[in-house]
Amino acid sequence: MMILRPASLEDVPALAKLGNESFCAAFEHLYDPKDLNTFLEQAYSEKSVRAEVEAPEYIHRLACDGAEGDAALIGYCKMQQPSPYASDSNAANPIALGQLYTDPARTGQGIGAALMDWALAEARERGCGAIQLSVWSENYGAQKFYQRYGFGKIKDIEFWVGNHCDHELLYELRL
Repeated sequence: MMILRPASLEDVPALAKLGNESFCAAFEHLYDPKDLNTFLEQAYSEKSVRAEVEAPEYIHRLACDGAEGDAALIGYCKMQQPSPYASDSNAANPIALGQLYTDPARTGQGIGAALMDWALAEARERGCGAIQLSVWSENYGAQKFYQRYGFGKIKDIEFWVGNHCDHELLYELRL
């Protein structure tokens, strides 16, 4: 049984581990190890994840499998308000979906859809005029997933992994 719940500081080690594993499963092959390690330390170290869980502008929602007391983390999404991309749109009060990750072994089991449904409801409840996200230009599976929800490209942007620059697409869904 999957449950969705907010993150707590006790979840930081599991969040850092899943973020690292999910990112590496999808993208590790693209980067020089030095660039990858620099990025992983910035984005998925326990120190970085803890700072985001504690910060009021970030909202984490966890997908867990099992009974509430001993449920295993199988996915999560992270939103940021205000959106760091707000100036790229004329939408009122946009929020950013920064990560939507699932356990690489559990992809395709509805975890991402459950988290996306939560994110859409949360953004509407907060009175956001749009949800924004960035997606790698060659991550066609993720693009197709977001497009099913009505997201569309509004701009080409850059995403840095160490000294490596990726071509990303800024997507937006008006609410």
